Amino acid sequence: MPIYEYRCLDCGRKLSVFWRSRHDVKPVNCRRCGSDRMVRIVSRVRLVRSEESRLDDLTDEAMLADLDENDPRSLGRWMRRMSQELGEDLGPEFDEIVGRLEAGESPEEIEKSMPELADWADGGEDFVGGSEFD
Repeated sequence: MPIYEYRCLDCGRKLSVFWRSRHDVKPVNCRRCGSDRMVRIVSRVRLVRSEESRLDDLTDEAMLADLDENDPRSLGRWMRRMSQELGEDLGPEFDEIVGRLEAGESPEEIEKSMPELADWADGGEDFVGGSEFD
């Protein structure tokens, strides 16, 4: 059961269309402007994987093969791969840190310029002196 993606050449809207089989594919009109000037685009491929499968990949020793913990660039590449394996958006702070590591900045320099990271790593200011359930 294929899902094809199209882009309208008139208004630029992207449209996903589900077909019951590849033999059912028919001309498509834009849902926004009604134009029939649609071009099929290459869709991003996604694999559905279990949580267990993703965690197994994270523990694979091959993921650590080219990691050099003394090289910030290597650490940044490894962190980016790990976040992609998780399949979750870890937020702008994570992206900033990884980008700075990939540019060669040391973790110590990053930590000095982002003191709020220490609070976050310790569980946040809300949890100082207790637990979240106190």
